[in-house]
Amino acid sequence: MNEKKNIIKIIAVILLVLIILPLSLREDFALGQSAYYDAINKEINDLNDGIQSQKNKIQQMQDNQSKYAEAIKTAQSEKISLNSQMAILDNRLAKAQIDIELVETNIDRAILEIQKTDIEINNKNAMIKREREHVVNILKLMQKKDNVSSLEIVLLNDSLAEFLGQAKYLEDMNAEVKDSISSLKKLARQLEGQKENLIKKKDELNKLSLDLNEKKKALAAEKENKSFVLVQVGESEQNFQRLLEKAKKEQQAAAADIASMERLMRTKMAKLDENKLSNDGGLIWPVPKNTITAYFHDPDYPFRRLFEHPAIDIRAGQGTSLKAAGSGYVARVKPGLNGSYGYIMLVHADGLSTVYGHVSKIYVNEEDYVTQGQIIGLSGGLPGTPGAGPFTTGPHLHFEVRLNGIPTDPLGYLP
Repeated sequence: MNEKKNIIKIIAVILLVLIILPLSLREDFALGQSAYYDAINKEINDLNDGIQSQKNKIQQMQDNQSKYAEAIKTAQSEKISLNSQMAILDNRLAKAQIDIELVETNIDRAILEIQKTDIEINNKNAMIKREREHVVNILKLMQKKDNVSSLEIVLLNDSLAEFLGQAKYLEDMNAEVKDSISSLKKLARQLEGQKENLIKKKDELNKLSLDLNEKKKALAAEKENKSFVLVQVGESEQNFQRLLEKAKKEQQAAAADIASMERLMRTKMAKLDENKLSNDGGLIWPVPKNTITAYFHDPDYPFRRLFEHPAIDIRAGQGTSLKAAGSGYVARVKPGLNGSYGYIMLVHADGLSTVYGHVSKIYVNEEDYVTQGQIIGLSGGLPGTPGAGPFTTGPHLHFEVRLNGIPTDPLGYLP
């Protein structure tokens, strides 16, 4: 009997050690990890400081954006002159540079936030790993408890309450650790999702940065065109106003010509068997979808005080192939001779027509029938080239959509 009691005492000691040991190890581990956590917290705090610094820069840039935008509006409200136009252009260039820097700063901030999230994810994963190891220790302890419980019950009835207390402690610990692991897993999933969102944001900002760089190139080309105009007028305000008046009359003549030729073509179409057109498929982009440098009735259009911009301007390199946006008849071709404005007009079904401006080459003739996607000419817009016109803003396509002869926003018809 004494020998059995000694065995039971030894087992009890082992159980006690097994219960206390994991707790002791956890305390020692926690103390040993203190320096690690301090380093992690410092790194996160440093990243937070960097993120806040980027946010401060962003706010300052946004303030500068507002100042340049206000300066542009002020210059636009003045009488169109060489000085006012150059002031508008200079401020637009400065604003574009701020736009680019703003996006780049947002990218830097996103990178810092991604780094911070990475640290938090790694930290949470390490905590999950430690909790899992703790669960393993508890399970081992409970297994040992199960192996000796019958012997204790038989030989040590007076220690049953103590045994049940120990068992209850193990069960409580097990449930607590499971809850902890569940919570940490959920947090880790949230952090992973946050990281994915930040990476997507970074990709979007990179794309926006590319777009803004393209915008800067367009504005630089516009400034070069202004220099070209200055050469034309000899830096004379009188000559500039004369050239401006010429451009205004040219625009008015083109608008009247387009309206007249559309009416004439629709009269002819009514007598043709081929007048079975359909726009069910909608229009397509006449040049590859690209940056829009000026919108329909754009408030920032440099010559808005002379005339509204009845189109969208689409970035297109000099000599880009022009595709018919829809099937229809060629109502008008106007080659750009002696630096004048060149364009093509197509008439479609359902009262729609399209106009392609700043064309450098024309491949169709009036009254030709063209199918959607057919090459009808080449784009232009480079200052001093055929079809560009006197006040072009660099290589692009001026694209109009008209409904019953009235200009409407092309973006409402393009995919």
